[in-house]
Amino acid sequence: MNNIKMIVEKHDDGYIAYPLGVQGIVIGEGETYEEALKDAESAVRFHIETFGEEVVENV
Repeated sequence: MNNIKMIVEKHDDGYIAYPLGVQGIVIGEGETYEEALKDAESAVRFHIETFGEEVVENV
């Protein structure tokens, strides 16, 4: 699997994270930066296992 860039945003009620270059909707959330990033990484792995490597754009 390629390296996938993640965006992590801080909001009033916690953090959200999402990948760049992945087809479909994949998002993670958590009370901390690390929790949101870990949740998004897990979601990306599941998304790729479910829909195949072709959901990741080759940038």
